[in-house]
Amino acid sequence: MPHVIALLAVTSLVAPAVTRAATVEHAKIGFLMPDEASTRYEQHDRPGFVAEVKRLCPTCTVLYQNANADASRQQQQFNSVISQGAKVIVMDPVDSTAAVSLVKAAQARGIRIIAYDRPIPGAQADYYVSFDNQAIGRMIAQSLVQHLRDSHVSPSNGGVLEVNGSPTDAAAGLIKKGIHEGLANSGYTTLAEYDTPDWLPPKAQQWVSGQIARFGKKIVGVVAANDGTAGAAIAAFRAAGVNPVPPVTGNDATIAGLQLVISGDQYNTISKPSEIVGATAAQGAIALLEGNKPDTTTTLFDTPTKLFTPTLITTANVKAEIIDKTVNGKSIEKASVLCAGRYAEGCQTLGITP
Repeated sequence: MPHVIALLAVTSLVAPAVTRAATVEHAKIGFLMPDEASTRYEQHDRPGFVAEVKRLCPTCTVLYQNANADASRQQQQFNSVISQGAKVIVMDPVDSTAAVSLVKAAQARGIRIIAYDRPIPGAQADYYVSFDNQAIGRMIAQSLVQHLRDSHVSPSNGGVLEVNGSPTDAAAGLIKKGIHEGLANSGYTTLAEYDTPDWLPPKAQQWVSGQIARFGKKIVGVVAANDGTAGAAIAAFRAAGVNPVPPVTGNDATIAGLQLVISGDQYNTISKPSEIVGATAAQGAIALLEGNKPDTTTTLFDTPTKLFTPTLITTANVKAEIIDKTVNGKSIEKASVLCAGRYAEGCQTLGITP
């Protein structure tokens, strides 16, 4: 997959600091993330955003809040950063529909809004920045289909399960649309699909367990929309005594997801270093404060949008794309972390040395 866009963004992270207009000095910027279940927000998104804000505007203040998957809590946090004087709010919404009224109310007061990772359809935010979620769904599904074909699994043998993300997350809807595109005309039937409430792995595991009881050996693969639901699907097969587990897709390249890829338990995942998105959102926030237009690649939901190209990860490229590749001079994930415990054998097989 092409990496030109991402590389441009990474380069911008190490550019020298610049002097900003007096109107931007000491500005406050809200950065509202949706949940604490995923480690990405604390370990990648927040540091990437804060570092770029500080580079572009050393006197600016980032007001960080995390809603822990609670839409009501996010509304309170949204109002809190407004009361603290935020002029721009970057928000990854827990509930994309519920966020519409928040965006409109803030914009009526002259506050600029950046939709982050998940779009806010119907609100017409000032800017949207993300990896291409529809492409993610399409890539993981097409990759699974190709793997089934390469493994000589006939469509007549059965079909796939589709474990989607949260129905309140517009990004999950885009991933779902991409999955449908990736499976279309593949010959493999979708036996059943499920929208996982709040992306909760226990809900996904419970549903997959029910489908195993229903379809049994007819399940030849699972398209799971992220690594959490993928791990849940794998756990359901193991609990049911299914061996080997059918190939399962993922997304987000979490440590747990990458370890399952390394061990051969999960077929694929998607790498999307969120420091890149965080830095671009910071650049967009400063541009809006200055009265300028942020850098865009397209328009989505009537919103000026910057989308980045994700990277599909399997055992074939996990070393090159995760261990050997760097963002800000650091590996996307450390071999010493990924190869801990029972994953050491898989790392050795793939030539990954801690």
